Amino acid sequence: MRVLGMISGTSHDAIDTALVDIRQHGDRLDCRVLGTGATPYPAELRRELVEALPPGRVGLDAVCRLDTGIGRAFAEAAQRAVAEHGPVDLVCSHGQTLYHWVDGRDVLGTLQVGQPAWIAEQLGVPVVADLRARDVAAGGQGAPLVAHLDVLLLAGLPGRAAALNLGGIANITVAGDPPLAYDTGPANALIDAAVLAATGAPYDDGGRIAAEGRIRQGLLDELLDEPYYRLPPPKTTGKELFHPGLLDDVHTRHPGLSLPDLVATLTALTARTVAAEVERHGVTTLVASGGGVRNPVLTGMLRELLPKVRLLRSEELGLPADAKEAIAFAVLGWHTFHGLPATLPSCTGARGSRVLGSLTPGAGPLRLPAPLATLPTAIAFSS
Repeated sequence: MRVLGMISGTSHDAIDTALVDIRQHGDRLDCRVLGTGATPYPAELRRELVEALPPGRVGLDAVCRLDTGIGRAFAEAAQRAVAEHGPVDLVCSHGQTLYHWVDGRDVLGTLQVGQPAWIAEQLGVPVVADLRARDVAAGGQGAPLVAHLDVLLLAGLPGRAAALNLGGIANITVAGDPPLAYDTGPANALIDAAVLAATGAPYDDGGRIAAEGRIRQGLLDELLDEPYYRLPPPKTTGKELFHPGLLDDVHTRHPGLSLPDLVATLTALTARTVAAEVERHGVTTLVASGGGVRNPVLTGMLRELLPKVRLLRSEELGLPADAKEAIAFAVLGWHTFHGLPATLPSCTGARGSRVLGSLTPGAGPLRLPAPLATLPTAIAFSS
């Protein structure tokens, strides 16, 4: 089955796509990655999205415009993926998280926008969407859903294995019985916000700005005092907590702070908070993915803090690092279409595993396959 996975993550700079041919052989999924891509948001749409994200305040008219505009942008990105890589049988769209409603450790609700009907209308195939809400309704955090793919990917690795995703927010999945998964804190979110505000560039390309600065230990200690880091898992966070407004407070407390020093310190914040969780669980092999793996300053800090940990990029296991989340949602969509649950209660905190999402029919009659009896326990990738 050819499934197109789609997501715009907490960096909210582009729509990531991955077309995956997924076939089940016993308890293993064999996945052939047919093509990946990233379609930047139109500048005006991204501006409206940034203004709507916390701590911004917008009306329902803006939410409606974003739901439609992002839905249409996803449909265009899907059409581009099909033109480049061939037809699809199913789309699974995460959409764009606009708000994740967290009260202490409890997630009370979550809102992803990007109306899936635009994709169904454009391609004429069924679309799975709104995947997080069911886990939240079952008492879970609604995240990190990528943990399901991580656990399948880590199966069979020696020692204590974990997967790390360095997107806007960093999350970790630790293999075990049961497995654990949670957000550790910011990955690129604060770094990107600082660079964007000062230069207009969306991120610290190649870690060049951080490499020019020095870590301000006093500021780093202040940032590490955030109570979120001391909460036990399962837990999730987002730009509701780690938003650009924090940087305004930093500049107020530290006048004259240079951009390189700020970015170096924020990069160290990500490395320190990630390394603390890796050490907490005695991880010996760490499989990393996400945009942060392209930042040699960040990965260098991680290697320095974790000298005894084998740090791999997910490509070494056949999984493209930049497209991991889009691939994960292709796999989640496949599970939903076949009636299989794809959440891990020990990772999200839900009362039980659930079949995720809502399904928008395509152009013809909606025909679902009979639910499968065997839940996959491992996954293999090829290209």
